[in-house]
Amino acid sequence: MKKKIHSDAAPKVIGAYSQAIQAGNTVYFSGQIPLNPNTMTLVSDDFREQAEQVFKNLLAVCKAAGGSVSDIVKLTVYLTDLTHFPIFNETMMRFFSEPYPARTTVQIAALPKAAQIEIDAIMVV
Repeated sequence: MKKKIHSDAAPKVIGAYSQAIQAGNTVYFSGQIPLNPNTMTLVSDDFREQAEQVFKNLLAVCKAAGGSVSDIVKLTVYLTDLTHFPIFNETMMRFFSEPYPARTTVQIAALPKAAQIEIDAIMVV
């Protein structure tokens, strides 16, 4: 049985998907890009600010599912430029602590709305 997870504190979906789906005690997050949930526009052109917003959006969906970032077990990170990798790591360490979730990071050609970063996650609650 699956349950839709939704938070008004995270951006509205812009397609045929849910912010997250819970199946049993596992929550599968759709990718979050750095949209301001109120304006549905990118928060900034600055990569650091975009990374921070993505983590804030993930946190909002975590809370809606009854968890926190410490319950996230896996992240998949999509960057349009891997030279931002050190900035991404610095930003991530402000939101997570040991033990960090497992993670895959890849560079891709483009993201929706010209975002520079997108992250999806798996959480166990």
